[in-house]
Amino acid sequence: MGLLIIMGLVTLPTLKRETFPEIEHYEIEVKVVYPGATPREIEQKICKPIENTIDGTSYIDEMRCESRQSMAIATIKMQEQGDFVQFNNDIRSAIDEVENFPEDSEEPIIKELGRTQDVVTVALSANIPKPELKARLSKRSACYAHRVFHWSVSKLPKRQFQVQLAQEKLRLYGISLQTVANIIGQQNLDLPTGEIQTAERDYQIRFNDERRSPTELKDLVIITGEQGNEVRLGDIATIIDSFEKAEDMATYNNMPTAFLKIRKNSQDDSLRVLEQVEDFIAQEQQGLPEQVYFNLTQDFTSIVEDRIALLISNAWQGLLLVFAVMWLFFGTRYAFWVVMGLPVSFLASAFILAQFGISVNMLSMVALLLALGILMDDAIVISESIGKHISLGKTPVQAAIDGTMAVKNGVLSSYITTLCIFTGLLFLSGDIGQLLFTIPAVLISVISISLVEAFLILPHHLQHSLQHASEQPIPKVRQRFSFYFEKLHLKVNGWVKKLIIYRYLFMGSVVGVFILSVSLLASGVVKFSAFPNVEGDLLQARVLMPVGTSL
Repeated sequence: MGLLIIMGLVTLPTLKRETFPEIEHYEIEVKVVYPGATPREIEQKICKPIENTIDGTSYIDEMRCESRQSMAIATIKMQEQGDFVQFNNDIRSAIDEVENFPEDSEEPIIKELGRTQDVVTVALSANIPKPELKARLSKRSACYAHRVFHWSVSKLPKRQFQVQLAQEKLRLYGISLQTVANIIGQQNLDLPTGEIQTAERDYQIRFNDERRSPTELKDLVIITGEQGNEVRLGDIATIIDSFEKAEDMATYNNMPTAFLKIRKNSQDDSLRVLEQVEDFIAQEQQGLPEQVYFNLTQDFTSIVEDRIALLISNAWQGLLLVFAVMWLFFGTRYAFWVVMGLPVSFLASAFILAQFGISVNMLSMVALLLALGILMDDAIVISESIGKHISLGKTPVQAAIDGTMAVKNGVLSSYITTLCIFTGLLFLSGDIGQLLFTIPAVLISVISISLVEAFLILPHHLQHSLQHASEQPIPKVRQRFSFYFEKLHLKVNGWVKKLIIYRYLFMGSVVGVFILSVSLLASGVVKFSAFPNVEGDLLQARVLMPVGTSL
């Protein structure tokens, strides 16, 4: 027992805590941005080439491509029997071979899905201009990435330089709006142009003249005269540092807001990530102006904390109740060794779960809550049987042996029945199979450990307790309880004898209640739903506006 407790205590702090167990999604997302294109153009010029290119890739289970304004998102799902690493490489190679993407489209972004889990969302609210807010995020991005793992910014439009041309200047120099646009597009570039090979080394040539600020853009040459005179963009236009037209808008406490979505990878602990985020925000808030605020919202780890608290609460309450009941019947020592089966089983199962890489999550804690009501049964049945045999005048050692052997068939059959019911869940396929695998794995581990403890450890401790039991006087509370319990026992026996006499009436009543229950389900009086309706803490209001309504 001591070894099981030590192994559990050593392993417990290393267990990973997360909302849901990690699932292998076997999905790859391909995103291609084509600025200004309509969904129909996206379908023809982006989605069709992607579909035609990857059509021959092995182990494709499903492929879908979503056409949006200025963007295509293709999702490719692999069959479970495939090798995901090879599948990923095949998809990337196929996308690289596509040659008929539009010239104005951006490079495809390919990423694996389901490799991170949401932890919390941080709302950065500020009564400052959006360029300054964007600059603050960009300045601190390296620190965010280093401190809080995976993060992404949403609800903040992309930065954009607006070139406002003066009509009188265009007429003065005899140039058109399209001419200026073409010159900006031709000169504002960052791209490779070739390679020079010499006997000593090779040189990569790159044209790097991309303008990244309004000041740099103002210096772009538009016209060069015969005398060497130059007309720059700043001479004929006003450059404004702004953002693209917003497709959505977010506010928090009536202030413009950007959201930092914090995620974790499969190896990280959700609650530890949350702690680091909270510490980081506390440090950052001290150096921010008064009009800039950090706030935590959409905390996905709170449900894990609540479930852990519920599990601990149920465990100690169950321990107290079992101890109280066992004490009334057998005494303090006896009750102590019976209830010790609960923490021993939980700690030993923690060691086993760590070996299989199972984390503390919503489903594993559901399994532990189920196990709370099962694992104590074996210990109670065996201890009661041993107590019965000691009352027959047997020695403590003989009573422990005979009492355990007397109920072994019933206890083992109960264990095997539970094993047969839950083992089938271990072999389910698909995403639901990966999710439900945790429940039978945890439950079987816990009840297996409790069975070993009940058969091999508990009888040994009980026979020692029984040797000292006769030396201690029975408290008056237990004597009074035994008196009233015996009276209740005799009364229940009387009821049972009457039911045996009127057995046909009793059995008919039971069958009638069963038929009534089935009819209530069949008639729809008792509703059926796959999942219960649980009250949430999130309120959503959606208002449908006419197409083209300004934000």
